[in-house]
This record gives sequence, C-alpha cells and structure tokens, in this order.
Amino acid sequence: MADEDFDVASLAAYLHLTPDQVRKMAEREKLPGRRVGGNWRFSPAEIHLWFETRIGASDDKELSEVERVFEQQSAHPSAGEFKISELLTADRIFIPLAARTRNSVLEQMCELSSFSGVLWEPAKMAEALRLREDLHPTALENGVALLHPRRPMSGIMAEPFLSLGITGSGIPFGGPRGCLTDLFFLIGSVSEPQHLRVLARLSRLLQVPDLLVQLRAAENPASGWQIIADFDNQLG
Repeated sequence: MADEDFDVASLAAYLHLTPDQVRKMAEREKLPGRRVGGNWRFSPAEIHLWFETRIGASDDKELSEVERVFEQQSAHPSAGEFKISELLTADRIFIPLAARTRNSVLEQMCELSSFSGVLWEPAKMAEALRLREDLHPTALENGVALLHPRRPMSGIMAEPFLSLGITGSGIPFGGPRGCLTDLFFLIGSVSEPQHLRVLARLSRLLQVPDLLVQLRAAENPASGWQIIADFDNQLG
C-alpha cells in the first residue's frame, strides 16, 4: 500500500469501521494518531504495529474477524479462505534449527529459506528482521516467535511464504518475563493486508490446543508440515 497517511475516512474504510468509531478511538488514545491542522492523521506503519499488537492479544473470534477484514484487501493469497499449510512447505521447515543466539536464528532462517527459491536476498531480510526485533521483540509467551520485517519486502522474494525453524531447546529471544523461545516462524509477505491476514490466521492456529506440543515432538520436516496441515484444517 502507499506510504501516505490515512485520514479518518480512509482509515475507517481500511479497518471496516465507521468514521465516527475511528474518531472516537483516536480521541480516547486507542488508535495511534495525531492532529494536523485540526484533522486526524494516521501513519500506516503505526497503524500496522497497533494491529499486530491487537492480534497478539486477541481470541479466536476476534482473530477470525481480522481475517475477514483483510480478506478482500489481500493481494495474495486470493480472496477467500486460505490455509497456513499452503504458504509453509516441508522444505521450509527446519528440524532441528541449529542456532543458539538471536542473530544466528535470524541468519539461518533466512539463509535456509533462500534454498527453496522464494527468498532472493537472505542477508537483506535478516538485517530487516534484526531492526524489527530491536524495535519490539516478536517472541510470545508460548515459546513462539513470529519473525517479520517492519514492512513487506516484495522486491526480495519470489512470492509470499512461511518458514518454520524448531530448535532443540529454548533460547533467549526477548520473550515476555524472560521466557525462552524454540519455535520460529518467518513470515514473508508482499503487502500489509496480506501480512496481517496471515498473522491473524497463524495466531489462530497457535491457539489450538496441543499444536505446539506436537510440533515440538515432530521428528522431521514432513511430520511437522502434516501436523500443521491437520490442525489448520480444523480451523475451517
């Protein structure tokens, strides 16, 4: 999407809210915005960071609504239902991921993903991931990190993709209250709406009981992919 700021009307259309709802949320500081000449303006980057934070704190019903909000705006996958298992292939599941530090996780996830042909410039992606992690860690309390750059980088990838790396044990990755991280999803998106839609779907999947337990017990990429596909199908 363009880099121009949203006004109240365009942000309302983007979020599928009414202009009055957007205005009230901004006035109550529930949306990141600023007044310019008496009118509200909203930075796309700040709105998407706000949306990511909201996604992380949402339940399944709210996440389903996020998916619907961005369904028609998403450039890929095409409008309609899609599944995480369509973006994540077995050759982009790394078990075990031989990394013991934050930087080595980022570098290996990008380098290994490039071997499948979807990521053309792994070093550039790794640097973008570092900048994003410095801004706000993507590690969750459940031991999962959702790696992604601040903005989609369509120019360095062949198509949208997901990768997954699972380390043999947890490592410090900036998780809440010092919790360790051992599952790393790399999200490669070509547009903001598509990224947020994938993030919402993936967050829903991670809330399904027993998924993480089974993934941590997966012995190889094929079994890891099958676990995700089976649970993904349950979401409907």
